Amino acid sequence: MKSRIKKVMARQILDSRGNPAIFAQIELNCGIKGAASVPSGASVGKYEALELRDNEKNVYFGRGVLCAVNNVNAKISKILENKSVIEQRSIDYLMIEADGEENKSNFGANAILSVSLAAARAASALLNIPLYKYLGGIYANITPIPLVNIINGGVHAGNGLDFQEFMIVPLGAETFSSGVRMCAEIFWTLKNILKKKGYNVQVGDEGGFAPDLKTSKEALDLILEAIKGANYSLSDVKIALDTASSEFYDNEKYILKNEKLELTSEDMLEYLVNLTENYPIISIEDGMAQNDYSGWQILTEKLGKKILLVGDDLFATNSKLLKEGIKTNLANSILIKPNQIGTLTETLDTFMLAQKSGYKTIISHRSGETEDTFISDLAVGLNAGFIKTGSISRGERICKYNRLLEIEYELNLKLSNLKGSGAIYNNCFENFSSTKCV
Repeated sequence: MKSRIKKVMARQILDSRGNPAIFAQIELNCGIKGAASVPSGASVGKYEALELRDNEKNVYFGRGVLCAVNNVNAKISKILENKSVIEQRSIDYLMIEADGEENKSNFGANAILSVSLAAARAASALLNIPLYKYLGGIYANITPIPLVNIINGGVHAGNGLDFQEFMIVPLGAETFSSGVRMCAEIFWTLKNILKKKGYNVQVGDEGGFAPDLKTSKEALDLILEAIKGANYSLSDVKIALDTASSEFYDNEKYILKNEKLELTSEDMLEYLVNLTENYPIISIEDGMAQNDYSGWQILTEKLGKKILLVGDDLFATNSKLLKEGIKTNLANSILIKPNQIGTLTETLDTFMLAQKSGYKTIISHRSGETEDTFISDLAVGLNAGFIKTGSISRGERICKYNRLLEIEYELNLKLSNLKGSGAIYNNCFENFSSTKCV
């Protein structure tokens, strides 16, 4: 009876952009509690599960989530009352079936996910084990390689960059903590470079700097200067891009307004190939738009054996979409965002399909984040290999890095008297050819 759910409640909180978000808590008969909050994206793919908003224009300009909160308190709480919290799949499918819509539009994916994640937290507390161990068992000992955002663009910033994220990847690090240190030092170096060149050093939604640049090459050149200025080589640190191409795809053309370019899929491929040939780029996310399947095929054929080609909007953490992508040879990696699909169970199912099919996996945050660190435990629990959780600034990003540092310390501490180290930090690019170091 200790594992039975006594109460489920939710309330409205604020995310990192000041928009309302949902917080849920599950209390068990034994008094143990588990809680979770759900983030929100600005660049939202059309295949994502529905984030329920109140749409009352006079209250938070329609962004409130009190309807989702009420769905938890009045409906989901009754569905899950007296259910065993350690039956995660059963809990999630009870909510899915009660909602009845594929995109979870009745209860809201934000309502359902908040309870789903809270259930996992309550279960791990009940069993008195860390969340990452509850999720991954004895295999949960690999800390992820971070893809650290240092320049923001697109809808995440108010500058002139069409591409959404410019990230650094510390491939030369031997541990997660040393990787974070490398990225922090490069981040600080970039700040000094921007100041000296007269750029502003304000940050975008995900904590990266948002200087008023016009072209991707300008941003990449600044990053190279920062890497070298921090005394790292281009074999130690690579670059990752999130182009967020769906945001500037219109009428079968890629419109890079600030670069005054109007590109076909073939032109866009040539543009991206040119970048990879001149910069040490190891990953491109959403290199083509979510519905440009022929574009994705030519991109995968050209670059799929050289770098990570990450499907975000393309797959939306949805196993059905991923299956189609595997069949038609689209991308070779997937971004995993629990709030795109709406439950922990479906997130795990998509992750396992990707892993079984040889796709690389990157656990990811959203641009509108909370202080919840669930994805840090998820990345270690699943041995995901990579995590994307923003820059080395803003508390809602830093807390996730700090949680990973805590996990690494804990794993090493527990095994300090045994042969070998506790936390493993793998090079997940071993199957790809090395990128050019300029």
